[in-house]
Amino acid sequence: MANQTNNKAINITLWVAQVLLVAMFIMAGATKLSQPAEVLAQSLPWVTSTPIALVRFIGLSEVLGGLGLILPALLRIKPFLTTWAAIGLAVVMLLAAVFHATRGEFSNIGINVLIMAIAAFIAWGRSSKAPILAKN
Repeated sequence: MANQTNNKAINITLWVAQVLLVAMFIMAGATKLSQPAEVLAQSLPWVTSTPIALVRFIGLSEVLGGLGLILPALLRIKPFLTTWAAIGLAVVMLLAAVFHATRGEFSNIGINVLIMAIAAFIAWGRSSKAPILAKN
């Protein structure tokens, strides 16, 4: 009984983590996709020295990654893609941390590491601890 309760708690925790990251990545990605570079630069100073095509690519990756975190699991259609989306977003956050470190923007790295850890937790949880089964 305790194991079943533990699995339920992990499953709920994973869903909460997924929803939080989905909201964060879709909002951040949509902003990078829709705002002019000048407006983005007010809140993201790195945009001024980064090609706008790369900024838009990052935004698109964030939106698609966010959707990948939730839709396959929610619809139970190829739910293993949720694990892959979480891995992909963890890699994106690792690359973001490296990017900020090379530019001396060390204050940004903490949030990258935190988000990377949450994405890794989702990947681990959905791949082994509380996988979601595909509907038949």
